[in-house]
This record gives sequence, C-alpha cells and structure tokens, in this order.
Amino acid sequence: MAVYSLITSATVPKSSSFYPKPPANNNFTLSKSTPFLRRCPNFIFPPISSRLLQNPIKNVSFNTPKFFINKDLSSFKDSLFILCTSLALAFSLYLTDVDPALAFVVTSPRKLQTDELATVRLFQENTPSVVYITNLAVRQDAFTLDVLEVPQGSGSGFVWDKDGHIVTNYHVIRGASDLRVTLADQSTFEAKVVGFDQDKDVAVLSVDAPKEKLRPIPVGVSADLLVGQKVFAIGNPFGLDHTLTTGVISGLRREISSAATGRPIQDVIQTDAAINPGNSGGPLLDSSGSLIGINTAIYSPSGASSGVGFSIPVDTVGGIVDQLVKFGKVTRPILGIKFAPDQSVEQLGVSGVLVLDAPPNGPAGKAGLLATKRDSYGRLILGDIITSVNGKKVSNGSDLYRILDQCNVGDEVTVEVLRGDHKEKIPVVLEPKADET
Repeated sequence: MAVYSLITSATVPKSSSFYPKPPANNNFTLSKSTPFLRRCPNFIFPPISSRLLQNPIKNVSFNTPKFFINKDLSSFKDSLFILCTSLALAFSLYLTDVDPALAFVVTSPRKLQTDELATVRLFQENTPSVVYITNLAVRQDAFTLDVLEVPQGSGSGFVWDKDGHIVTNYHVIRGASDLRVTLADQSTFEAKVVGFDQDKDVAVLSVDAPKEKLRPIPVGVSADLLVGQKVFAIGNPFGLDHTLTTGVISGLRREISSAATGRPIQDVIQTDAAINPGNSGGPLLDSSGSLIGINTAIYSPSGASSGVGFSIPVDTVGGIVDQLVKFGKVTRPILGIKFAPDQSVEQLGVSGVLVLDAPPNGPAGKAGLLATKRDSYGRLILGDIITSVNGKKVSNGSDLYRILDQCNVGDEVTVEVLRGDHKEKIPVVLEPKADET
C-alpha cells in the first residue's frame, strides 16, 4: 500500500493541460516551451494519450537545448531510483512482516548523564580507600565459662598513608579488646591502636598490610567550604558492603559534644547525606573526591538517619592525626580545674564557670584560683567564678573549652574571676594533662 501511494503521488495527473494535442499533420516538435515538458520535468512514466496511439507521431524534431535534455535525463534517473527504493522497502516489509510505522524507529542505547558518570567515577576511585572496622570484646560464656571474643560494634574508616595508618572515630573502637580491619578487597587484618583523642572523637589504627593493598585517600581542605555544595559519604552502614550516599552541606561551624568526654567539637560540618550506624568514621568527600571530614554523629531520636548529620572537618583532623602518628598522643592545654554544671551556676543568678576544685599542683592551683569548699559549720563557700579568659567572655563550660582550644601548652593567659563581690585578674600558665607528659 505504501509503494502504491508513493508511485501514484509521483505520477502526473491526467488533465488536458498537461498533454499537448498533436498537430493534424502528425509533425510533433518538442521544445522547451512544450507544456508537458515545462510543467512536468520529474515524471516517472509519462502517460501516453489515446490520441497519440490512434495517430502515431511520424516526424519528431528536437529543438530542445542540450542543457534541458541533460536536466530531463537526470530527473528521470532520480525518479527511477525512488521507484526502485520503494519496491525494495515494500518487499522487505512483506518478508519480515513488520509494521510499516515501526520500520524507521531507531532505539538508541541508554547512557548515563554527565553528573551520574562523575558520581560513579568518584565511588569507584575512593572505595579502595575505605575500610570496615569490627570492634571485638571479650565475653565469658555463662554455662561453659569459656572466654570468647564477640563483635560489640562496627564502623568505617579510611586509609591515611602507605604505612598502614587507618583513621576512624574514637567511639568506634572504644572498649574494644581486639580490632579487625577489612579492606575493600575483603582481606582482613588485625589492627593496633596507635593513639586517640577522646575530646575530638578521633582515633588512629595501624595494620600490617602490603603497601600495594593500601590506597591513601586524597586529603582536601575544609576552610573554604560553602553551604549548598555537594558532598558524598562512603561507609558500611548496618554492616553492609560499601555504600554511597549523596547530599549537600546544610550548615557550617556547628558545634557538637564529644561522646566520650562531653567536650565541644567546633566548626563541625552539617550535611543531609544519609549517615546511619556503621557510617561513623567514614569519609565525607567533596565533588572532586577529596576528604573534607569524618562522619561522626547524627541528630535523630530513633537512631537512624533523619537528614541531619555531622562531620569533623579535615582541617581539625589533620593536626590531630599528625600528633597521634608521631607521639601517640595529643598535647592539649588545660587550666587544671573541675567546674560545676552550667545549671548550678544559672541558679545562682550569675554567668560564668564556677571552680569546684583546683589541685595545688595544677596550673590554676599554682596561680591561686580558689575552689569551692565548706567551712567548719558545713556551710558552702563558693569558689572563684571565671567570667573571661584573655578578654573573651566565658558564660559556660563550652566557652572555656573553645578558648583553650585556641591556645598552646606553655601559653600564659589572663583569667578574670568573680571572687565574692569583686573581680580579679589572675595570670595562669597552661600545662598539658598529667598523663600526657
């Protein structure tokens, strides 16, 4: 049917104006002005008039110019090619029994978009740097009294260097009697604790693995991050194999408390990338695949991801890891006091940090800060209330920690205290913790 329509549409309509009447003497001259040739140059098979059949043309003279004859022959060849093509197509449709409407439908193979390709490439390139950490604890069977090692938790980590150092969160390894690290190729190694920082929830492990199996993760910078830029979290949530979640940076310079000591961790990155149990200690990457943070905590009453996750910035982690690798510990300055809960100070109607204890061998005790005590009658005598350090206001314990984090061991700071009904300024030389000397 398709071929028939193509042919009939190319056939010249049979109207009297298309077919010139031959002269009575049957001497027919073809010229460029002949109506038939002038109006129908691209005919296929010119119909033969019945008059011409009854009175055959005897003498035909060609007065058509040469260029007109060449054009007419070219048109005839084009028309013949169209006819052959139509017949071939009709024959092929007849043999294959295919719907003619689908004959020219071309289905292109499905391809990934540019952003999808970039995400796939990022996951493939960084997965070898992410490890799975199993926390084993010693348990005694109640019936056989046998001592067994059972998993009490798991988390993620990443390869820091070719020397076998693995970085993760401290709460992932806390309370472990033994640790095992599983690399991306599923090979498992016993891990040793190099050091940890409870205040910042960072720990460094060491594994004796071949260097060709270790692929350090590229370390980026967290100081120039912007809210809204894309981030990617890789880890092992719920003990599954490597998984990737994506999101954006929801906020910067957040503050959370360490799960071990309650000390504030500053400049934390907030993201809506899904972080679930098992993601802790895993890397948070930017769109170039560089490390910008360690996935640490989530804000969720149910314990599952609620779209509010927190990561320790890599600028903070880098300095801690360097100290742990070199010295096995972090040297952080302390004031050497024990202070009362913030709620107790608020009930007194004052703002600051109330000193409960100041050991005489500590920095504050040596400087002369007074601790809270009771007199001979059992009455409570309040100690000094710290209101500022180096001119920076101290309203609670978090403010005090925040100021000390910006100082170094050996620095002399000016501590302003409220003693009784008057204020005093006392110089104090900061020292490291007693167990870190």
